[in-house]
Amino acid sequence: MSEHLLEVKDLKVSFDTYAGEVKAVRGVSFYLDGGETLAIVGESGCGKSVTIQTVMRLNPEPPARIVGGSILYKGEELTSKTDKEMRSYRGKEFSMIFQDAMTSLNPVVRIGKQMCEAIRIHEKVSHEEAKRRAIEMLGKVGLSNPETVYRRYPHTMSGGQRQRVMIAMALCCHPSILMADEPTTALDVTTQAQILELMQDIQRETGCGIILITHNLGVVARMAERVAVMYAGQIVEKGKLSDIFYHPKHPYTWGLLGSMPDMQERSDSRLTAIPGSPPDLFAPPKGCGFAARCPYCMEICLQSDPEESPVGEGHTARCWLLNPYAAACRPVPPVGRDKQLVTPEVAGYLERKGVTQDGQ
Repeated sequence: MSEHLLEVKDLKVSFDTYAGEVKAVRGVSFYLDGGETLAIVGESGCGKSVTIQTVMRLNPEPPARIVGGSILYKGEELTSKTDKEMRSYRGKEFSMIFQDAMTSLNPVVRIGKQMCEAIRIHEKVSHEEAKRRAIEMLGKVGLSNPETVYRRYPHTMSGGQRQRVMIAMALCCHPSILMADEPTTALDVTTQAQILELMQDIQRETGCGIILITHNLGVVARMAERVAVMYAGQIVEKGKLSDIFYHPKHPYTWGLLGSMPDMQERSDSRLTAIPGSPPDLFAPPKGCGFAARCPYCMEICLQSDPEESPVGEGHTARCWLLNPYAAACRPVPPVGRDKQLVTPEVAGYLERKGVTQDGQ
């Protein structure tokens, strides 16, 4: 039996299309414990959303296909569950906050009806009790006049209000795991901060685990305890916040950190960019997926995919530079903008959480 709330082992997911097989997820492994937040970061198209949607079995099968691997929730295998069996897990055991709240809510059904339906599917309660809980949850997520919101249609609400409704719907059955796919996309800075603070408050109140998908490393520094860096359908590095921000080992992680804008720099300074484009997952490269864009690429990087190497307690990376035989050519981690990789803004978030270069 798994000792973790959720444990994903060597997960492989493909999509069968007319053009061929898309190998969207290629051997992903991670775990989540109750009350903690795991952030998954990486470029668009690297497989982040497909991974967590596969955990909930939301990808239509076919064209999606779980090629291999294991998904254990409280020690129970989910990959062998039928769609009918998975319905008892979705919403009750784990819930999703989708990236676009407008397209995730039914525009012609009132908010209250959608929430009551979700509650009554999983729990045998009366309509009156479901309505009471829905209004209570709408109030908890910071929406004023929740009784009025309960009767409104999604299209009459702002983006921030719809996102709060999505969070309320996701939490109305008190799930053990909350999966948030870019929950602050297209929201203004003030609303973003409110949504993140709300998620933290709910986590402290309910003890749920959170899997957070985001491109914003400032959000990662504020919300997460552990980070998984994804590229080309694989997790190339994972570890604690202090490992990823202050002791990164993979060149792709160096590139992500180096490309963060520093608001204290001159306005005419150029951003550091990662050259090239991600590989086509119709035909993944033979060797390391990042080799074509890596300034430290060696011949073996083009020939063979590196194994996951431990580089510290709970800190691993997939890179040939970590091989003992590569010690002579191992580069010193770059310093991005001619200084440390972590910007002052992100360093401030880390410091407030007690995260230092010496560890957590």
